[in-house]
Amino acid sequence: MSCHSLPVRIFVRSHRWAVWALAVYIVVVALIVLTPVSYSDIVVAVWSWIRNDLGIDSFGAGWVEAAGNVVMFVPLGFLLTLVFRHPWYGTILALVLSAGVEIAQIVIPDRVASVRDVVSNTLGAAIGAFLAWLIVLRREHRKSRAAASTV
Repeated sequence: MSCHSLPVRIFVRSHRWAVWALAVYIVVVALIVLTPVSYSDIVVAVWSWIRNDLGIDSFGAGWVEAAGNVVMFVPLGFLLTLVFRHPWYGTILALVLSAGVEIAQIVIPDRVASVRDVVSNTLGAAIGAFLAWLIVLRREHRKSRAAASTV
């Protein structure tokens, strides 16, 4: 056993819920992004609602899709950061996974690969990683304050 595997194993045990949540999240997102279903009807319906019912017509349906991609990848960055305790690991892994999904979508019927999706997905993961990192830092700060006060 290497000296680096023990801290990772201890952390994974103490954050088992994050590992399970990450597994469930990956299955759900894989079903969404890899099934041969076009989500353009949903995007257009949301865009039409925003434009017609809310009266906001300053952007197109592509912005709705991009926003959806950002929101969909926030949990990935968040959970990966909690699991690995480093914000860049989650963001970089999300970038690699997103690029892989887009490459896979080239051969899936009714799906279109897009660089904008990779950028949106990575932005969402980075936001999630940032939020999780704030939590990690706050916990570490509290632990260090508690340890200092008991000395």
